[in-house]
Amino acid sequence: MQTILLHLLAASLYAGLGIHFWRNIVAGRKGNPRQSMSVGERITMLGAILAHGWALQEALFPGDGMRFGFGFAVSLVIWLAVCFYWIETFYARLEGLHGFVVTAGAGGSLLPLIFPGQHALANAGSPAFRAHFIIAMLAYSLFTLAALHAMLMAIAERQLHSGRLTRTFANLPPLLTMETLLFRLIGIAFLLLTLTLSSGIVFSESLFGQAFRLDHKTVFAIISWLLFGALLVGRTIWGWRGRVALRWTLAGFTTLVLAYVGSRFVIEIVLGRAT
Repeated sequence: MQTILLHLLAASLYAGLGIHFWRNIVAGRKGNPRQSMSVGERITMLGAILAHGWALQEALFPGDGMRFGFGFAVSLVIWLAVCFYWIETFYARLEGLHGFVVTAGAGGSLLPLIFPGQHALANAGSPAFRAHFIIAMLAYSLFTLAALHAMLMAIAERQLHSGRLTRTFANLPPLLTMETLLFRLIGIAFLLLTLTLSSGIVFSESLFGQAFRLDHKTVFAIISWLLFGALLVGRTIWGWRGRVALRWTLAGFTTLVLAYVGSRFVIEIVLGRAT
């Protein structure tokens, strides 16, 4: 019951902030100078993050074990992405993105209530496994935030070219600012994904209790790693940007989603199995 209340509290705080941010956009503040997030907004968002994180901790780590599932996987990734975003607001003006992020946070905090299925993870008591798990989730969350940036940039760029920029997208940060943040996120996430894959392949037996095998999750993760690696190389050597960079970002993110979240969705939701 406590976990359910925490999820509902987090969703309520996220939703309240979302209404506040979207109302500011609808009220037509785009002509005013950009202001950083206010102290009250920061505290409210931090409260939502803490409630969301506490709920996930209570559900994922009951005692010495660890339980996981589709709804909790997506919720955890979104929670980490919101955490990174909250920190990033101290260093960059991202006002136009606030409404999108807290809306995602509200949805993410409710997912464990909609899809409550969980299964116990083997070797969850191992510190090495937990470190591997945390690094993997950090990589997923950063790529999720990067994918959100890429989709918003694609829509904003299309509206700019058509000459019909709506008020919602007129309040986004400049495209160059968003592009800089996009590649910062991808660069860090790529390093984390590299650590995840290398540790999983080299230390498979100590992490998972079995020799390395090339299953569908590993194949999709490697394909995603290759796509993001190619994107970073193309950015460095050929200066890839704009639509080319956005397409590669979304392609890499899609294959990464298929690596775990997609398989858990099929197993738990479509097939109705817990393992």
